[in-house]
Amino acid sequence: MQELKRIVVKVGTSTLTYETGKTNIRRMMKLCSVLADLHNAGMDVVLVTSGAIGVGVGKLGLGEKPQDIPGRQAAACVGQCELMFMYDKFFGEYGQKIGQMLVTKADFENDERRENLSNTFEKLFEYGAIPVINENDSVATEEIVYGDNDSLSAVVASLVGADLLVILSDIDGLFDDNPNENPDARLIPVVSEITEDVFALAGGAGSDRGTGGMVTKLFAARIATSNGIPVVVMNGSAPQDLYRVTDGHRIGTYFEARNETC
Repeated sequence: MQELKRIVVKVGTSTLTYETGKTNIRRMMKLCSVLADLHNAGMDVVLVTSGAIGVGVGKLGLGEKPQDIPGRQAAACVGQCELMFMYDKFFGEYGQKIGQMLVTKADFENDERRENLSNTFEKLFEYGAIPVINENDSVATEEIVYGDNDSLSAVVASLVGADLLVILSDIDGLFDDNPNENPDARLIPVVSEITEDVFALAGGAGSDRGTGGMVTKLFAARIATSNGIPVVVMNGSAPQDLYRVTDGHRIGTYFEARNETC
């Protein structure tokens, strides 16, 4: 961890918002301050953020998240504006420049577009800016239908050659049983290989990926670790714990890199 030069941090909707649907301003400010500080320390930092739909629901005063895809896309349009306004404000308070990148699955599958993305990332790093990434929910439905931005963060980490991917969520990591049902469930600190048995601990590989739960994080960890990038899944309620991770302390669940090609 002492040799970290480039880190990708993914933050989920549950970390950025309250149960009311309104933005958790204190937590968002703290996250931005920590990432700004890591950037000041010399790291290239990429933030993959969810939350556009959730923030849009709150901004529009809707009672609940729309059930139809067009409704969620409309909420994302409104929420993305608010989200980036707040990121720009908070990062700006710490002297940081940010650049928004809205991407779709097709951007990574097409060779030319993938190369363009890679070139843009490298220029942003060269210019000292922090890329802030989200899926373009107004035109793409993969994230809306299948789950959170976990897999997107793994693909981004692979594209930029990150040294570490950290996924912040409302869970502490991978447990040996369901901690909501078993108070004696124990956190698994290290996973050396993501097998079917590991997926079974999260409810199985066939679980509903639309929940954005532990299963989607395992899919993301499998993508990243097979590309030689270790992954930490940890609770995002205290963003300052990122310092502990980058200082080499054990927190959450650490997935070891496997140096394979995916």
